[in-house]
Amino acid sequence: MAVRLRHAPDDLAESHEINVTPFIDVVLVLLIIFMVAAPLATVDVPVDLPASTATPQPRPEKPLFLTIKADHTLALGDKILAPRVLAAALDQASGGNKTQRVFLQADKTVDYGQLMDVMNALRAAGYLKVALVGLETRQGK
Repeated sequence: MAVRLRHAPDDLAESHEINVTPFIDVVLVLLIIFMVAAPLATVDVPVDLPASTATPQPRPEKPLFLTIKADHTLALGDKILAPRVLAAALDQASGGNKTQRVFLQADKTVDYGQLMDVMNALRAAGYLKVALVGLETRQGK
């Protein structure tokens, strides 16, 4: 059995492996940067939204208006109704046609949560076509 004690300079083999440690370090630094920057990118500022200047759509022959008044009472057309009978009142007013568009209008003092509760009740009743009604303003003013 022979043992070689001396290595000649030509005996060193080239290493064809990539050192991935610097790459992993860079990726981890970028991950930390994005983790810190992502929450800062969201803006949590109260905003008074402007009125819409979109061109109004043609009105259907028999529109179905659902109104949320300032005191959070619901009115379907001119008839005041309780939230628990909303689905039955809509079925009666639309003749059971759940594809009919419901025009939802709310007083500007109604909070967003109350508006979402009514929209969720509409969805639960099967009325998925909901149009939000706003004031029409002229462009340039």
